[in-house]
Amino acid sequence: MTSSDRILPDRILIVEDDAETAAAVRALVEELGCTADHCDTLEAGVTAATTNPYRVIVLDRTLPGGDGVEAMARIRAGGSTALILVLSALGRAANRVEGLEKGADDYLPKPFEADELRARLRALLRRGTMQVLDNDLLAFGDLEIRLKARTVHVRRAHVSVSPKEFELLTFFAQNAGQVVTRMQLLEKVWNLHFDPGTNVVDVHVGRLRRKLEDAGSPAIQTARGEGYIFAPLGPLG
Repeated sequence: MTSSDRILPDRILIVEDDAETAAAVRALVEELGCTADHCDTLEAGVTAATTNPYRVIVLDRTLPGGDGVEAMARIRAGGSTALILVLSALGRAANRVEGLEKGADDYLPKPFEADELRARLRALLRRGTMQVLDNDLLAFGDLEIRLKARTVHVRRAHVSVSPKEFELLTFFAQNAGQVVTRMQLLEKVWNLHFDPGTNVVDVHVGRLRRKLEDAGSPAIQTARGEGYIFAPLGPLG
């Protein structure tokens, strides 16, 4: 294999001025098999983001030089197609909404759990692999969802799901890589605009998750305290 044929690892840019946090994020990035670049100021981060082909940018908000969220427009204008995960101590709902509305692909408050950040990074890395063919097939690596036939396959093996589980999986797939709350599921899958005070969502998600895991696709992960993330991991083994 020549150097031109070699598959290079995905590159992730970390824009974070706290050395300890940056080191923790770098460790998770490298654990996922990616290479990490680090900048500790906003201007350095914008320059790196607009001159290198990153898959994901992990972006702090309160940086020397300004607010990372306000700089996202500059990063996009500079030609970057990277998915952006904002990682910030500004974690109130209003802060998260602001970040997402200004173009972030995900927003995780500090302090964060390593497992959750790992899951979100993995979700963003896999997010670009979804294929939609003829408005029928949603494909995530080995997982295939046929919308017209309402069937699910993993590694070409059929996975038997109930009508409600299929609706649930389809909603997850259409929001791949994003946190989906229980209230969203109640509204979009069960058409309930109030919380009935039951565990109907958790029961159905748990059942669907077990079926997918048994088939070899651990695609549904828990976002602690928030809901769930659909993050297919691609081929296993």
